[in-house]
Amino acid sequence: MSFGADHRASEASRRPRESRRSVQRTVLDARQRLTSSSGTRVEFDFDLLDDYASARIAGLLPMILVLAILLAFASLWVPIEIAAAWAGLVALANIAVGFACRQFRRENRQKFNARKWTATFIVGETIYGLAWAALPILTIGGGGQDILIIIFSMLLVGMAANAMSTRTLPQATLVSTLPACLSVGTTLIIAAGTLNFALAAVACGAFFFFLFLAYQLHKSELGNLEHQLEKDGLILDLEEARIMSDEARRHAEQANIAKSRFLATMSHELRTPLNAIIGFSEVLKSELLGPHSVPQYKEYAGDIHASGQHLLNLINELLDLSRIEAGRYDLNEEAIGLADIAADCKRMLEIRARAKNIDLVFDSDEDMPKLWADERSVRQVVLNLLSNAIKFTPQAGKVTVTVGRSTDGGQFVSVTDNGPGIPEEEIETVLSSFGQGSLAQKTAEQGAGLGLPIVQKIMDLHQGRFDLFSKLRFGTEVIATFPRARTMEGVAPVRETAPKLEIYSEAG
Repeated sequence: MSFGADHRASEASRRPRESRRSVQRTVLDARQRLTSSSGTRVEFDFDLLDDYASARIAGLLPMILVLAILLAFASLWVPIEIAAAWAGLVALANIAVGFACRQFRRENRQKFNARKWTATFIVGETIYGLAWAALPILTIGGGGQDILIIIFSMLLVGMAANAMSTRTLPQATLVSTLPACLSVGTTLIIAAGTLNFALAAVACGAFFFFLFLAYQLHKSELGNLEHQLEKDGLILDLEEARIMSDEARRHAEQANIAKSRFLATMSHELRTPLNAIIGFSEVLKSELLGPHSVPQYKEYAGDIHASGQHLLNLINELLDLSRIEAGRYDLNEEAIGLADIAADCKRMLEIRARAKNIDLVFDSDEDMPKLWADERSVRQVVLNLLSNAIKFTPQAGKVTVTVGRSTDGGQFVSVTDNGPGIPEEEIETVLSSFGQGSLAQKTAEQGAGLGLPIVQKIMDLHQGRFDLFSKLRFGTEVIATFPRARTMEGVAPVRETAPKLEIYSEAG
């Protein structure tokens, strides 16, 4: 009940936190867009201008080469001096833009001023666009209709090159292509004629197409930057989560070690006075020093002795569990007989089974090979499983102990009872430390819920497996399986034959 209330309270407290985070994120995004020169985010301004500068610097020499080709092509119709003047003017403007871009690349990102550099590039691109707008001077030398077609073709080449180079700065695309488009278009319209009108219309359409293309490329680049930012944010979140997880795990390990040391220390300290209590209560119960004057004293001494024994068993279980969790439970391995140990444990608990009129059955395979394991631990496993089965099996029930070989060549010990069984949803609780099912709580059976967890951990130390199968009203079966690697298979005896004397003769 308290868990549900805590869960609802945590959910209720988490919703306002998530709402506040959403509002803060929205406000931050709005602030970023207002302070950004590109209308997006401040951190994108540098990346967009850096991409623009990189494209301009990379295209500096190719553009000069294109201008040289256009110069050679135009000189076939236009005097070389006029064509060279125009090409030189465009080349100088292109070099000036490239120089500004190089200055930007040397700028310290921490001292970066987006508005200043954006304005600088826009001014440079405007000058570059005006240089391209001087294309109509090629008509001074005559050439008729042919030269008009030449400058139209050169305009298309220039607009395409500028649109691709300035794709991350759409304002630069506008100012670098609009002047040339207006000047060439006006020249074509003034020249009149159907063909010239058509060329002017195509130039105008090309201008809008390349401008649209530049804006689309700019939008795509923004999307890439946003995805990169999200990816970097996720990586940072994952790294932060990993650091927090490692820190939490380290604290949990330290707390677990501290808990295990505390349990080990307290268990050891409590056993000393308990041994004295158990010893003196046994003397009083046995009336070794003479009969008691009050008969109830003997009964009280018996209760003290039984309670002391129960407490000592609990302390021993706590000590074993803490030693296992602290990694200080060393196995004293030797060759043992699993069937013999199971039979001994069955004999030890027969009196308890008869007191509840429980039929205790033992079954074992013949010729079981030895098992390489810790005898004390294996005995504790079998005793815990048998004790649980007898404890929760009702009067006149039946408990069966089976020892045999598993299908993979290992060995197992199985304890089956026809008790009330364990609900499926409680199996995980029963197998956890200090966990008790509803049956144990209703019947107030003695125990701390450490028997099965200790069995699990002992089987893990032996590289074995522990399984629990239960069904309500049909009973429970627990199986402890030791791996094949711990089975000591019999080896066929080595037969030695007496050496025989053989005489060899060599011919020749």
